[in-house]
Amino acid sequence: VQLQAYGGGLVQAGESLRLSCAASGRTFMNNAMGWFRQAPGKERDFVGAISWNGRSTFYADSVNGRFTISRDNAKNTVYLQMNSLKPEDTAVYYCAAGRASYASSGRADYNYWGQGTLVTVSS
Repeated sequence: VQLQAYGGGLVQAGESLRLSCAASGRTFMNNAMGWFRQAPGKERDFVGAISWNGRSTFYADSVNGRFTISRDNAKNTVYLQMNSLKPEDTAVYYCAAGRASYASSGRADYNYWGQGTLVTVSS
């Protein structure tokens, strides 16, 4: 089972990026999916999550209104659209598959993790 996150890169403040996370080895269509991020020297923080059917999403306050999570269960892929990026969004972004179908912000609620993709936002 593998989660492959990609789409990171270097952008300027105010620009947008879309991250993707493709799953292989099994389907996660019945599982919630989440995005977390880890800045240098800091802990891995919750960014946002989406329920198994995509009908429920919620986000950390720091990204609410700027980031949007979506999923395509037919492609076994989840996306993170990031708009109005700020330098403080700089981090390695990880996708994760949840143990349950409902979205959660707790790291312990996710049992499969991708390898991370680096997002760097310059000022």
